[in-house]
Amino acid sequence: MRAYIGITNQRETTIVWDKVTGEPIYNAIVWQDRRTTELCDSLRLAGKEELIMQKTGLLIDPYFSATKINWILESCPGAREKAENGDLIFGTVDTYLLWKLTGGKEHRTDATNASRTMLFNIHTQEWDTELLELLDVPLNMLPEVMDSSDDFGMASEKYLGYEVPILGMAGDQQSALFGQTCFQAGMAKSTYGTGCFMMVNTGDQVLQSKNRLLSTVAYRLNGKPTYALEGSIFIAGAAIQWLRDGLQLIEKADETELLAINTSLDHGIYMVPAFTGLGAPYWDPNARGAIFGLTRDTGIKEIVTAGLQSVCFQTKDLQKAMESDGVRPQVLRVDGGMVINGWLMQFLSDVLGAEVDRSTISETTALGVAYLAGLRAGVFSSLESLATNWNCERRFEPGMTKTKRDELYDGWCKSVKKVQSEG
Repeated sequence: MRAYIGITNQRETTIVWDKVTGEPIYNAIVWQDRRTTELCDSLRLAGKEELIMQKTGLLIDPYFSATKINWILESCPGAREKAENGDLIFGTVDTYLLWKLTGGKEHRTDATNASRTMLFNIHTQEWDTELLELLDVPLNMLPEVMDSSDDFGMASEKYLGYEVPILGMAGDQQSALFGQTCFQAGMAKSTYGTGCFMMVNTGDQVLQSKNRLLSTVAYRLNGKPTYALEGSIFIAGAAIQWLRDGLQLIEKADETELLAINTSLDHGIYMVPAFTGLGAPYWDPNARGAIFGLTRDTGIKEIVTAGLQSVCFQTKDLQKAMESDGVRPQVLRVDGGMVINGWLMQFLSDVLGAEVDRSTISETTALGVAYLAGLRAGVFSSLESLATNWNCERRFEPGMTKTKRDELYDGWCKSVKKVQSEG
């Protein structure tokens, strides 16, 4: 039986390395890093947001790779000269892994990861020379852009004892969409890990959001891109991690479900976990987190429950933005480490007023690139055959009244307004 490799990754995390030695010239700058806020502000003030949005589907934000590349070239001595001479190359984590696995032979990425750099034109499916000039990034640094299911190269035999074809690649959120088999326009998934990312398939149409959501490449097969509308929330599971490791209110994340079960919904506490600013639909990198409504009756269970609820309220923000853009999925497929919490999934369904389907496989990010590699290898014959693999482990249906839903969400909106940098 043959083995094949698929690679999925944190999308915007940025690495620049020496083409000869293979050594990064600076530490990887992760997707949550905010150090390029000032550069983003200057681009916005220069009136470049509409240009960038039209070409890339993205908003100007430190989240994306382009400003991180610029920062590295400007901050590391000699870096810009080396880059212009062709001695430095850039990649997100997928590209770096591929380069390492192939012994430096292949410098490639796929269209989903390219679409998150703020340098890739999602309409022409090419690196955009105007954006490269604007961000002062040399074209020779950038990887070749491939389909998501493609021949990326061969992993060296030194890793597994024999050469293995690398046949699939996708950014983590797009891979999760693929793993959830959301192949039809209008199908949606939401992944709950460190952050939360809600994505709806928009088919062959690039939907330009009027509500500060992102248009992105969902996957590209046989040269044909399928697009998606995405809302990105920076802090989801990371909020629970903070409650555990920062405040030490709990010892394990799985304690949160029982605490929430024993907490009234009318506890009055709102946590806005804007630890690294607010993502969609606010895009406020200068916002900071806060907890509102504290009284002497407030205890650990109320704060922990508010942390869980913040994940659902943020998803509600995305749902409302998508509705305003003309897209309202009736069913949301969910995945990621947090979805094992049944209380959380039921509250999510209640707040959204929509059905939430938890698949039998919760870690669909890895599954997605396995499917992509399998398609290329001929293990799977079509998207239709893949769709039959998906199974619902449990469906959560809303039971909350609209009055209660609106009341709770109104409290959330008021709390968010208080932490916004321009609020």
